[in-house]
Amino acid sequence: MASEGIEIEKKYDVGEDAAVPALEELPGVASVGTPHTAVLEAVYFDTDKHTLASRRITLRRRTGGADAGWHLKLPPEATTETEPQHRREVHAPLGQPDVVPDSLMAHVQAHLRGADVRPVVRLQTRRTTHALYAGDGTHLADLADDWVEAARLHPGDAEEQPQSWREWELELVHGGPELFEPAEPLLLAAGARPAGHASKLARALGGASKAGAALEGQAAPVELQAGKKAPAAAVVTVYVTEQLRRLLAEDAAVRLEEPEGIHNMRSAIRRLRSVLAAYKKLYRATPVRRLRDELDWLGQLLGDPRDAEVVLAGLRSQLAGLPPGAGTDAVREQVERKAGAAFDAGYRQVHDALQSERYFRLLDNLEDFRDKPPVRADEVAAGRRLAVKAVDKSVRRLRRSQKAARQARRGTDYENALHQVRKEAKRLRHVAELAVLVKGKRAGKVAKAAHKQQKILGGFHDAVVARKLLQDLESGPAMAEATAETLAVLRKRQADVMDQAEAKYRKARKKSRGLLRRGVL
Repeated sequence: MASEGIEIEKKYDVGEDAAVPALEELPGVASVGTPHTAVLEAVYFDTDKHTLASRRITLRRRTGGADAGWHLKLPPEATTETEPQHRREVHAPLGQPDVVPDSLMAHVQAHLRGADVRPVVRLQTRRTTHALYAGDGTHLADLADDWVEAARLHPGDAEEQPQSWREWELELVHGGPELFEPAEPLLLAAGARPAGHASKLARALGGASKAGAALEGQAAPVELQAGKKAPAAAVVTVYVTEQLRRLLAEDAAVRLEEPEGIHNMRSAIRRLRSVLAAYKKLYRATPVRRLRDELDWLGQLLGDPRDAEVVLAGLRSQLAGLPPGAGTDAVREQVERKAGAAFDAGYRQVHDALQSERYFRLLDNLEDFRDKPPVRADEVAAGRRLAVKAVDKSVRRLRRSQKAARQARRGTDYENALHQVRKEAKRLRHVAELAVLVKGKRAGKVAKAAHKQQKILGGFHDAVVARKLLQDLESGPAMAEATAETLAVLRKRQADVMDQAEAKYRKARKKSRGLLRRGVL
């Protein structure tokens, strides 16, 4: 069974003769525990090309110490050398020495893209831990004094000449990050210096980890890359980079069938599609069209299990509010069977897709777009100007769809028209979110207003899908009277939900009329 935590630490290089300073002098530290020494041995796994290391991901199996087992450390959140690293860490039991647990592999499949992992580095660490405690006994942090010996492994189990070094790691346990600021001068005065490597693995690999530093540079804060005077292509790149990061982060959640994983991945895909559509004239047509087509393919695959998931959750809630009885029980069983089967079938298709070369190629192409945007040679448009045009165009599309809905005949045509309004509101929301990077609060208000309409009409659409499922059950084999009555009650509930959503939508549309107009930015 895997478990997760957040590792918050700062690393320091230190010479052989340095002495650990008096840590009890730190503010808030009342005492330091008796130093404890353990010998740790870790084998790190990666591809022949060090794919994981290049993305600042470490995968290891470690024996010795209190946390023996498999450890996966995901890329750190900190983006500057002076900040402590915040890393999500996933643990699994020791298991077999050469078999990476599935619960950890799920987190790296989107990065490996079909490549195999093997042992690449072996580390032996003699660690002396100094525990820092507050006056009330709270375990604030640990200072680990590590003497490290590392060897790179080659195919055939050959090993290079071992490397050795000493380092200190100050890692929070239950203390707050305010401990790092006073600790830094104390450790530096004792002979330490900020670490010249992100991890022990990076130091052991040497030049092989340089790709990781290059990749880290692409994750610079948005405000550094997309200032108000930034060119449009730079602003789009910032937005695409963030959505790609979200897509990769949610890949594991979908593989592990975690709640909201499909929804979050689908949302990232929709944002990418919306922005690529709105700014397509900035780029060469062919690569953008291919990206949009492939994102559409993946988004549609995710849509089937997501729709089934939402409908099932909604009907479960409504059934829970009905009086208990044979009819309610029978309908609950039928709903679970039908919606559950649709969800399972859709999820199987998604799992297959996430293992396919087509999906891995899409990820490669998105990273290529991020790293080498196919901008037209003659396009150097200002981000602010193009953002205004993109939002205006999306506003016009939304207003046209709203007009079409008002003119549509009641029934299926009207429901489809409202669904189109929902899609256009969603697109406007995403385009306005990008515009926030260069236009600020006004664009944020547009995104918020569009999101409100999208959310209301999402409830309307969910009721339409639920009604269709109930109608399918009603048209099936003959059923008991109590079952038929319960189905009729639920169908009436969907009609009520649709009526309420319609009323809320009309109110939201009127309220936003002054904001969602041409020239809003």
